[in-house]
Amino acid sequence: MRSYLDFEKPVAELEAKADELRALEAKGEGYALSEEIGKLDAKANQALKEIYAALTPWQKTLVARHPQRPHFKDYCAALFSEFTPLAGDRAFGEDEAIVGGFGRFRGEAVCIVGQEKGDSTETRIRHNFGMPKPEGYRKAVRLMEMAGRFGLPVLSFIDTAGAYPGIEAEERGQAEAIARSTEACLGLRTPSVALVIGEGGSGGAIAIAAASRVLMLEHAIYSVISPEGAASILWRDTKRAQDAATGMKITAQDLLKFGVIDRIISEPAGGAHRDPQMAMVRAGDAIASALSDFAGVGADDIVSRRAEKFLAIGRTI
Repeated sequence: MRSYLDFEKPVAELEAKADELRALEAKGEGYALSEEIGKLDAKANQALKEIYAALTPWQKTLVARHPQRPHFKDYCAALFSEFTPLAGDRAFGEDEAIVGGFGRFRGEAVCIVGQEKGDSTETRIRHNFGMPKPEGYRKAVRLMEMAGRFGLPVLSFIDTAGAYPGIEAEERGQAEAIARSTEACLGLRTPSVALVIGEGGSGGAIAIAAASRVLMLEHAIYSVISPEGAASILWRDTKRAQDAATGMKITAQDLLKFGVIDRIISEPAGGAHRDPQMAMVRAGDAIASALSDFAGVGADDIVSRRAEKFLAIGRTI
């Protein structure tokens, strides 16, 4: 059953009416309803396009968090074959908020790392709502180091509200683990591509997103703190999250302008959750294009280009 956001109410009403007519038509209780259903569908599609063409930063935040938006596991199943996940950081334990392993992307061997939020109560608890603990980042470092030894590209998928802020995570060195993971990303001697598919929150995101190419879905967000967190700090009022979202420049469009990301991947009308298959095909094409930029490029050049990319952020603002 489709879930609607508050600002999608006009679309919800039109689609509900169309569904009612379809139900009548299926029961044989209506006559010549196909034309009316077509008109309602056309109005709904037009309304959807108009709404999504003028989304505010806060509305994009809600879309990025949509419960039906495809998650890392969906991209993994759609884009990769022979995926073999690896578990554990070889120091403390396993953290399922970060899933990683090796597989094939369009026939080529790659290392894959992604943050998984889960899509049911059980899986959300198991994956800790996509908020990694130190062992998750240390697992990511282990995988990236293995990829470096075997000369494999690293593809990372970002979808987290932030790293887990619990006491046990701090006791096990959360900040150090994030720093080590960021360092591992920057020092990779193979090409890397990061894709923000939903939320890219704080150090929890950058720890696996410091890549040769950083891509974002059209309605994803990427920021140093959540809008609610920023509102709480600035105004002591989380109700001003909409103001914070606008001022923080968290949208893909703003971040491309500032040089923080390299490319925006357009989403289907109504967001990736409306047509997950199309969204994932477009993501795969963008990843393939990004990897092709590094064909024949030496390891030293890959590292230096990545360093220059991140050092250049902010120089021209």
